[in-house]
Amino acid sequence: MKWIKTLFLSAFWLLLSVLTAGLLGIAGAALYFSPGLPDVRQLQDFELHTPLRIFTRDGKLIGEYGEERRMAVDFDEIPTDFIQALLAAEDAAFFEHRGVDPRGLARAAVELISSGGDIQSGGSTITMQVARNYLLTLDRTFTRKIREILLALQMERILTKEEILELYVNKIFLGNRAYGIAAAAEVYYNKPLDELTLAEKAMIAGLPKAPSSFNPLANPERSLIRRNWILYRMRHLGNIDQATYEAAVQEPVTARRHVAQIEVDADYVAEMARQYAVERFGETAYTGGYRIHTTVDSQLQPYARQALARGLIDYDTRHGWRGPEESGIPSSLAEAQARTERRGLEEELSESPEIMETARQAAQRSQTEIAGIEGDVSNWLRVLERTPGFGPLQPAIVVASEGREMRVLTRGGEVVTLGWDGLSWARAYRNPRARGPEPSSAAEIAGRGDLVRILQRENGSWRLSQRPDAEGSIVVLEPDTGAILALQGGFSFNASKFNRAVQAQRQSGSIFKPFVFLAALDTGLMTASSVVNDAPVVMHDGSSLWRPVNSSGDFLGPMRLRVALARSRNLVTIRVLQTLGLDNTIRYLEGFGFASSRLPRGLSLALGSADLTPLEMTNAYAVLANGGYQVAPWFIERVTRGSDEQVIEEARPAVACRDCSDGQSEVEIDGRLFPVAPRVADPIAVYILRDMLRDVIESGTGRSALSLNRRDVVGKTGTTNNQRDGWFAGYNSDLVVTVWIGKDNNESIAEYGGVAALPIWIDFMGNALNGRPEAMPQAPLGLVRARVDEQTGRRLADGQSGGITEIFHPDYLPELEPRRVEQEIEQRSGAQGTGSYEAIF
Repeated sequence: MKWIKTLFLSAFWLLLSVLTAGLLGIAGAALYFSPGLPDVRQLQDFELHTPLRIFTRDGKLIGEYGEERRMAVDFDEIPTDFIQALLAAEDAAFFEHRGVDPRGLARAAVELISSGGDIQSGGSTITMQVARNYLLTLDRTFTRKIREILLALQMERILTKEEILELYVNKIFLGNRAYGIAAAAEVYYNKPLDELTLAEKAMIAGLPKAPSSFNPLANPERSLIRRNWILYRMRHLGNIDQATYEAAVQEPVTARRHVAQIEVDADYVAEMARQYAVERFGETAYTGGYRIHTTVDSQLQPYARQALARGLIDYDTRHGWRGPEESGIPSSLAEAQARTERRGLEEELSESPEIMETARQAAQRSQTEIAGIEGDVSNWLRVLERTPGFGPLQPAIVVASEGREMRVLTRGGEVVTLGWDGLSWARAYRNPRARGPEPSSAAEIAGRGDLVRILQRENGSWRLSQRPDAEGSIVVLEPDTGAILALQGGFSFNASKFNRAVQAQRQSGSIFKPFVFLAALDTGLMTASSVVNDAPVVMHDGSSLWRPVNSSGDFLGPMRLRVALARSRNLVTIRVLQTLGLDNTIRYLEGFGFASSRLPRGLSLALGSADLTPLEMTNAYAVLANGGYQVAPWFIERVTRGSDEQVIEEARPAVACRDCSDGQSEVEIDGRLFPVAPRVADPIAVYILRDMLRDVIESGTGRSALSLNRRDVVGKTGTTNNQRDGWFAGYNSDLVVTVWIGKDNNESIAEYGGVAALPIWIDFMGNALNGRPEAMPQAPLGLVRARVDEQTGRRLADGQSGGITEIFHPDYLPELEPRRVEQEIEQRSGAQGTGSYEAIF
């Protein structure tokens, strides 16, 4: 018996030692971490704040960020069964423990050890979650867990259970930008809390664990399992009776997406403003009630977005059908649930086989029938609900493909028939330059259960479409100020957040040439009538020979600068840059906003080899459009705060001022003073270049723009090597617009800028300028008009016949063409072939 007593005493002292060590460890941790812990009392004064809102210049909403879908509720406003559902899901012993549940922590520790680092049930109480969400960062570290425990213990001493739960339900993230249970009720069900059914409350209560994985919109089959597990737990805890439980677990999924209405679709600009706000104000940007008023024009922005979308769809249609986005989608929710991934649901499914069975029954009860479609289509409708629209393209699921017709189900539950005129274009895509033969039937294109895109045409009918393989951007600036009036950085912000207008650095191709020509005009080294040889150039770059060619592959010999720009001749532009000198040209280009460090130190610069963004190119063209003033792009007019619109910041951009005197530094506009933008180019040289660019429209690569029937628009096409980029940049005195088309992977688009980009520019300008008078610039004082010989570019004297009219800077008139005489006079004088008076007299 003595050994038993010894064993007992040993065990007792061991247990006491472990407990003492544990208590000392806790005490030590408390002493170590307590000085750095945030003050729990600040939670007593916690307030919900106003979100960041972004507006057009005329006050229309284009974006909301932060916790705008967060609606504060008091504890007394929370339905009792909602509290019960939350506690059943997250912390059943909430009202019993003192902030920390030892059993939960022990269970989590055991799972962590036994599973090799995978915890299914977690160990945080609701109090610990409040401490983490309000007072700590979300990094997953051991020290943060200790701080979380210590704060929870403090919180329980200072706050009541009701106050802690109130903080919890107003802070938790529940998916789809909904913070708090009241916001989630509006987002998912468009109802206040007290109008939700028990099943709907349990569905929301299941979201805190994994707002994405258990989201009833994105994963209805998984959310059903989670919901029914919570209802099972509520019955087990005695919160609901058997009859209530049986009714609730059979309720179908009723969640739908309900979002705030944006007035103007300008997502890319709104995101630019959001990033600015975060850089300027930090995380308080989302809660401090800031309002950012941008320069975006609410009429021009839709024109820009629609023109780019139409142009990209047209481009894509020309290049073939790449197949459905997804195939073999089960029509019923029950069938989809049977196929669902079970990973992440181990805790729920291990409780009882009843969970899976009731979820299966609820899925069956979610069945939906639509006239014209055989069977249950509940899953199809939910797939369509969670599939985003991309611009004008809407998701649809093929119901049947019969003969030359295809019937599809739309998101709104409508069955639409696509006729052959909306399907026949779908020749199989092979590569950017090749397509397969025209399909002979709808079944060759897509079949039942395939997810496709459809597009409604102007006459109301529908056609098959797809997300374009190419991307693009359009930027619209106000030339006198540099203000961004419209900007679309891609086909659809839902499809891609990458803002190609400001982030994509692409070779600019021939839209860069006008700046090389302007440098020649401005320095007086050349005029619009100067003749340059369009002939082969061979350069040695140190490792290989560079033999640039014209896009047409031919050489046209000597030609005037005006003709060379209209026809976009590469070899002429290279020779112009050679004449100017590379260093001199780069210094000149800095005045147009080009950073010299990003311009290549070689003659390829003449052909647009610099990697530049569409916004940078548009800004450079704004300097051309405003007569030579160095403006810079900007898009935030002012930042205000609070309901009283207290002005925090207000823009003061440098503006072009043609009427300002030399040396004037400021100009008053609408009662405010603005700095005067410096002049970086001679107004006569800029005007001459504008006149030359008009020839691009009249007789060059931009002839399609004649369809606008306006004399005030000018511009330049651009295409890069292997047709990787297509551009058109153009302007009148009111608007500067640049369009770029290309592929994010830098693959060829297999089209020239005049084919891919110019139609988008025309589409936008046609709408933007409709009803506006022509905005032609006034000819600068001193501009000279003179006749020149069409072949030599030299000036003709008054007595010499023929020639064409050209415009010049008065200081840079070309030499006179030697006078030629009639052949009869040459024969009589014996001076045949000389062609000049000097040879005769």
